[in-house]
Amino acid sequence: MKAFLLLVMTIFSISAHAVTLEELQQRFSQVPVLRADFSQQRTISGMAQPLNSSGNLLIAQQQGLWWQQEKPFSLTLLLTEKRMVQIMAGQEPQVVTADNNPQMFQFNSLLSALFHADRKVLEENFSLNFTDLGKGAWKLILTPKVSPLNRLFRSITLNGETFLNNIDIDDMQGDATHIRFFNQKTTPATLTDAEKRHFAS
Repeated sequence: MKAFLLLVMTIFSISAHAVTLEELQQRFSQVPVLRADFSQQRTISGMAQPLNSSGNLLIAQQQGLWWQQEKPFSLTLLLTEKRMVQIMAGQEPQVVTADNNPQMFQFNSLLSALFHADRKVLEENFSLNFTDLGKGAWKLILTPKVSPLNRLFRSITLNGETFLNNIDIDDMQGDATHIRFFNQKTTPATLTDAEKRHFAS
């Protein structure tokens, strides 16, 4: 009976524990490598049908973000501290650095901040509204407060539990983007040889 009561109390204390943004940032920072699949749906004002795409991504704390869209066509996006590289089949890679396009490169650090829940970087650019939804679920609404972000986006909403599960983007043109992440994996905790080549390219 005592063991049963202890189990009930333990479960209750876990479910009653409120998630905070600080805790979330600490949790994400302790994951050296995260792999996931994604599906993206973009609704564009004036278009009857949404645009759908899907693929997979890799986030490595020391290397950066590798985003591989597989459908409806192949598109690779590589983000590191020093560069953004976009690769489409049959085209020359487009390379963006802080020197040749500082405004575009600003999105590099913002994307990294989104995936790592980096409060310092997010607060520099957005007003934050973090909500604990109970049972480990959470929501973070970002409202841009600096240019050019406040001229591009109305809001960016993140939803998740153990991992970031959804990103919803509403822009100033009336368009909306919904990105869902699934099949998240944190093992192996180091990059494979093939994954290392993504960041070496």
